[in-house]
Amino acid sequence: MELIRGLHNLRERHRGCVLSIGNFDGFHRGHQALIARLRQHAARLGVPVAVQIFEPTPREVFAKAKAPALSSAGTARIEGPGRVATFRDKLAQLQAAGVERVLSVRFSTRFAAIDATRYVEDVLVGKLGVKAVVVGDDFRFGAGRGGDLALLQKLGARHGFEAEAVGAVTVGNERVSSTAVREALALPDLARAERLLGRPYALGGRVRRGQQLGRKLGMPTVNVPMRRKPALRMGVYAVQVRCAGREWSGVANLGIRPMLEKKGLEHRDCVLEAHVFGEPGSLYGQHVEVRFMKFLRDEQRFESFEALAAQMQEDGAQARAALKKA
Repeated sequence: MELIRGLHNLRERHRGCVLSIGNFDGFHRGHQALIARLRQHAARLGVPVAVQIFEPTPREVFAKAKAPALSSAGTARIEGPGRVATFRDKLAQLQAAGVERVLSVRFSTRFAAIDATRYVEDVLVGKLGVKAVVVGDDFRFGAGRGGDLALLQKLGARHGFEAEAVGAVTVGNERVSSTAVREALALPDLARAERLLGRPYALGGRVRRGQQLGRKLGMPTVNVPMRRKPALRMGVYAVQVRCAGREWSGVANLGIRPMLEKKGLEHRDCVLEAHVFGEPGSLYGQHVEVRFMKFLRDEQRFESFEALAAQMQEDGAQARAALKKA
């Protein structure tokens, strides 16, 4: 799969495709149905499957509480709307679904002010040469959200491309959406999230060297910094950890580690710390996937590191028991 970062990197060879536009946060069952329909058009028309996404997302730009990238020094607070998936995880899901090109467009208030008709004619027709556009049934775009399916179909008739919307996907009586997934993760209701996603919820990332606090407390962890605020409720979970075809059970904490702040270390980065049961060897620099199986408790501050260490041992025991029952 080819990742194209920005409209300025589009080239003549990128002309001719079928396209969908959206955030694709979490790549839930609705997204999967949309890409499946897009692939049908691609096979019929003999062109690649392309998707346009936004980075940062419109929600992050327009939310009153911003969601900035976290500083490497650990001084930024994680505020704003949470993401279901990391950028890398999103790309991995799109690739697995058969998407051949991803155009990542930087979203800003200036970009949001572009007239919908102008965007279709300049980008979709002029730069991408789209043959078909498939969107969700609630899709809106352009200045004032003035663009919709009707506009796409009108312009498609003029410029020679097809446009259609894929209807809502439901699971039981619930409409599948990224909003519904975020609501489930905020509780957290992991079973509901799994139904909406079509798979257990997981976060991935590259393992970085931390401050070795877990090792000092008798439970070494693999540390994965979260560049953006995750939608999942912060706390301690029983997990499955996957890396390079191997898998282990474990216990993980997703949070801002308040004990470090108490010691004057001014740390507000969100980090996923997973203690793996077994002997995985060094995972530094490798990409891991952490699958969340059961919520155990909220993240909390303890009176001492000794109390934290005791709780970590208890968390480990609870995670083992929970995973044994699963």
